[in-house]
Amino acid sequence: MQAAFAPEQHRALMKAFEARVFDRGNSSQTASSLNTINGAAHRWVGSGTNETIAFKDFMLAEFALRKANVPMRNLVAVVDASVAYAIESNTAISGLLSPIPKWGSVTTDGLVSGFQFRFSIYGWDVYISNYLPNNIAETINGKSVTTGVANQFFSAEPGDTLPWICAFRQMPTVYSEFNKDLQQTEFLTITEYGVQVFRPENLVVVLTDTDQVN
Repeated sequence: MQAAFAPEQHRALMKAFEARVFDRGNSSQTASSLNTINGAAHRWVGSGTNETIAFKDFMLAEFALRKANVPMRNLVAVVDASVAYAIESNTAISGLLSPIPKWGSVTTDGLVSGFQFRFSIYGWDVYISNYLPNNIAETINGKSVTTGVANQFFSAEPGDTLPWICAFRQMPTVYSEFNKDLQQTEFLTITEYGVQVFRPENLVVVLTDTDQVN
């Protein structure tokens, strides 16, 4: 059991960290607003049928970053599994998907297992995460989601243009103590960190409904 502690704690911490990063991305924007920067929207409801994602959303996301003078390199889209399904199940476009990622600096499994590369669309490397903000009910520009998820688009070009900034006050540290009542050694991992959106112009959120998988 002690041997399994380290990998289980690592996974739990990375899951919490990934969820915190994407939650900060979503909450940094004004709900029910286009969050316009330099004349381009940075938040909207998916333009596909029944509030799913469409190719147009990838083009609009690129347009938004271009208008904000964001580097057009290492473009990453992190989407919900329902979004990947909507794209892959569309027979008209599934054969056009590129199987080779352009951003090689992402590890094979991403932050935690489940964060996986799927395909490339219009220069966007698309990854799946199960920890995006969800259960969103919101109306933007006349379009609504009721079971929405906040898919996030950004440039991962290294440097000071990354959307988020993070600082650790205390790196993960393992503590142990003996529980005399239960007659066992117990372990605890403690870490302190903060995450905030640093470059809002380098973040686009596309809301899609998650109930369109059928």
